[in-house]
Amino acid sequence: MPAHNRLVSVTPGRAPRRADLAIGAGAWAFACALLLLAPLLDSTSGETTIGIGHVGAVDWWLTVLTISLQAVALWWARAAPRTVLLLVCCLPLLASGVLGEAALSLTRPAVAVAVVYAGSMLPLRDSRPIYAAAVLLVAAGEVTSRMVVGHDGALAAVSLAVPQTIAVVIAPLLLASMFAARRAAREAAAGELRALARERDALVAAAVAQERTAMARELHDIAAHHLSGIAVMAAAVDHQIDTDPEAARRSVRAVRSQSKAVLDDLRRLVGLLREDVDDERSAQTLASTVQLVDDRRAAGLPIQARTRVGDTGGRLGAGVGPLAQLVAYRMVQESLTNAAVHAPGAPCLVEIDDRHPGTVTVTVTNDRPPTTGEPPDAGRGGFGLLGMRERAGLVAATLRYGATADGGWAVVLTIPRDSSIEPADQSTETEA
Repeated sequence: MPAHNRLVSVTPGRAPRRADLAIGAGAWAFACALLLLAPLLDSTSGETTIGIGHVGAVDWWLTVLTISLQAVALWWARAAPRTVLLLVCCLPLLASGVLGEAALSLTRPAVAVAVVYAGSMLPLRDSRPIYAAAVLLVAAGEVTSRMVVGHDGALAAVSLAVPQTIAVVIAPLLLASMFAARRAAREAAAGELRALARERDALVAAAVAQERTAMARELHDIAAHHLSGIAVMAAAVDHQIDTDPEAARRSVRAVRSQSKAVLDDLRRLVGLLREDVDDERSAQTLASTVQLVDDRRAAGLPIQARTRVGDTGGRLGAGVGPLAQLVAYRMVQESLTNAAVHAPGAPCLVEIDDRHPGTVTVTVTNDRPPTTGEPPDAGRGGFGLLGMRERAGLVAATLRYGATADGGWAVVLTIPRDSSIEPADQSTETEA
């Protein structure tokens, strides 16, 4: 059942709680105390003012029986509030032809308690027939008692029954509904707080997962780039150590340089993760790709770099944010690594076209590997291309890749500038 259609759960047949037993016993004790005090008050005043029979009379025992049955019924008011309310209202009506108005009034505390139970547990709009039936039963009992026992007229009986019904049913119902509404509001507020807490936890989990993905991507790029270069140079040392010792020593120095680069990149990654580190060296830019190419070429790989820069003041990548420049650097790094793994020995070319006023295009191409006639597949068996696509999406860049017409492989990254730059009439081209 939806939350707005119920106030608390109702479980038919559930055993009474101690509180329910105490409430039923309290209502019975209160009514019995008034029943025992009524004859004493009559004898003190010297005339019959209360209108309840003496102890042992038929109407006295009927009153005791009625309030006792009502008290027992109240024990299950929490488990079956509708049934108990109707039962507690019906019992006085059945005895109204014998009990006078005063004796009948002793049965009203139990009715009020049953109304409070129902009002605090049942929504008002869904239980209107039950409350209407309770009003009719109480009013009918009052009218019957006044007309049969008290010999009042119908109009007088009805006029006197109305305020009694309001006091016994309507007033307790409004009071119970008010407290039930306040409790529902508190529960709704608590539920909203729990929902906000769950949403916050979900956002934190998503942020943690995103950070984990970013860390895994960076670690993959660092390890794959440098370690693949170290592996290539180590293989060259193994062949050169006997035939060309000088070249072997150069390769060993290159291995050392690459190992140092691994440590530097790991320090940069740690610097990104720590808030108390401010290291300008952690920034990788488009200009850094030229140094990247020089380092790989120094390791013995056939790589060239070519930059085409427009009239932008001599600064490569003007208008491209630091995150987008890091994306371009990682793309070049990953593409060179893939070329070394899947097309070993194939010449590579890194081109940076910075002449367009709205975009910067970075292209990495490699020829067909000299040892095989098959076109290289830079994305086979790894997560390099997946990482490139994810990074490109972060900066609204466009990534294209695939085999070239001559059997090589090309990766093209087009990055939009943060602010437009007027196109230049002249451009310069630099090749390394």
